[in-house]
Amino acid sequence: MVAGEASGDLLAGLLLGGMRARWPQLQAFGIGGPKMAAQGFEAWWPHDKLSLHGYVEVLREYRELSGIRNQLAARVLKMDGKERPAAFIGVDAPDFNLDLEARFKAQGIKSIHFVSPSIWAWRGKRIEKIRKATDLVLCIFPFEPAIYAKQGIAAAYVGHPLADAIPMEVPRAASRAALGIREDETVVALLPGSRRSEIQYIAPRLIGAAAEMNRQRPGLRYVLPVVPGLRHLIEPIRRQHGQGVEITLLDGQSHEALAACDVTLVASGTATLEAALFKRPMVIAYAMHALSWQMMKRMNYQPWVGLPNILLQDFVVPEFLQGNATPAKLAQATLEWLDNPTACEALRVRFEGLHRELRRDTAQVATDEIEKVLAA
Repeated sequence: MVAGEASGDLLAGLLLGGMRARWPQLQAFGIGGPKMAAQGFEAWWPHDKLSLHGYVEVLREYRELSGIRNQLAARVLKMDGKERPAAFIGVDAPDFNLDLEARFKAQGIKSIHFVSPSIWAWRGKRIEKIRKATDLVLCIFPFEPAIYAKQGIAAAYVGHPLADAIPMEVPRAASRAALGIREDETVVALLPGSRRSEIQYIAPRLIGAAAEMNRQRPGLRYVLPVVPGLRHLIEPIRRQHGQGVEITLLDGQSHEALAACDVTLVASGTATLEAALFKRPMVIAYAMHALSWQMMKRMNYQPWVGLPNILLQDFVVPEFLQGNATPAKLAQATLEWLDNPTACEALRVRFEGLHRELRRDTAQVATDEIEKVLAA
């Protein structure tokens, strides 16, 4: 298995739990993080080696990433007999994983890709690479298998594992107690992303927005979950852009922060779906290297970038991208949610319906589909 960044580690850890329940003697190895390690996974490299976004950032690290991929492939393909794995599962990270999947498939190792690349949003031609690389695509959104069926590619909707992991009823009081937040406090959660480059480009805007909100409306409480190992990147940004505002840094605990908050200011990505599953109003922000942004803009097929908006096919929450993601605009949009409880309640109802649609006991359903591939 190979999973990149914190979201991939989370998804892979949940999947590993389902597979281990089916096959107690399961051995799994490759690239992963702490959630996978908790399921007995042997990490040859840490998952944060793949925690990059944007073309420019990947190009800078291409030699190292290519070297890791080649070493991993060589190590696996040298295995023979009972040592050789029955399957390779690439978890998201398609630019890294699809090449590996193609190599392993050509050598008779079943190749499965968990989390369909967003071919419906951008880079649709990638579907030809997916055809050559995979024996099965495990899709986490209900509309995706039909896209693959039209191209004769095996795919199955397994639901989204986060919809199983996050409770329908939000544990707000318990999460506030765990974080030391009083019931009468109004809380804004800042989620700048889990990648180093996201923190570089997005965290200053979110922390700057908190400083702006603090000037306009003193008394709000701010919490910022930090991915383990990245606190040293956040601290100087907080000092530079968060003057005059107290922001509590949390060690991980993003789910507790989302359950406890009244509104979240969040980087586009998996965290926006997590916020939706916690039924929280949000403002989505995103920014990257200017050249990466220009390249991505030209290939985008949809008017939305945030997962809640894409899934509901509507601008249910505001998005501020690149140059438009200024601290002033982010602050204003966040305060507007706090001033409109009627809109927050209408959003909660829509997010509850989305949660029910995505809940499918993903670990078990995905394991069923993997078992079919192994038996074929």
